[in-house]
Amino acid sequence: MGMHELSALLWRERDLLEVLLFKLEVEQLLLTAGKTRWLPRASKETEQVSAAIRDLGLARTVEVSAVAHEWGAPEESTIADLIEKSPEPVWADILDSHLSGFTELVAQIQVARDQNLALLREANRSTQETIAGLSLDADGTPGTYNASGSAATRSDLSRLLDEEG
Repeated sequence: MGMHELSALLWRERDLLEVLLFKLEVEQLLLTAGKTRWLPRASKETEQVSAAIRDLGLARTVEVSAVAHEWGAPEESTIADLIEKSPEPVWADILDSHLSGFTELVAQIQVARDQNLALLREANRSTQETIAGLSLDADGTPGTYNASGSAATRSDLSRLLDEEG
């Protein structure tokens, strides 16, 4: 244990954050292209990377605590606390670089996540409007059921459905 191990762990965590950002951008491309067929797979991959990040975060917490103990800092120290307590300037610079990298990646991930949520909301609303429009009569009133319990449809209404995706 020590600073070398912590630095290696932080590099792995940053790499996983970059993979998460990539997966979110893939989801975004699928959403904007209307290729919903692959969305469940992309979401599953995003969840897997997120789980790996959580697991690595636990390992990072343990390593940060060990380095903090070694440097005489409180065991619940953060990376920012370790920067201040660093016995050598080179370790402070390395930790500062990691912290800056994390901050930038997390900001990019939040933007991508928010954009994906907005696209999903728009797709959901559009789907609901399309479904609602399918059951309207020509005069715009909701469709009804006939005496046999089947939906009464109007064959003279034209509909355009995109079957790609």
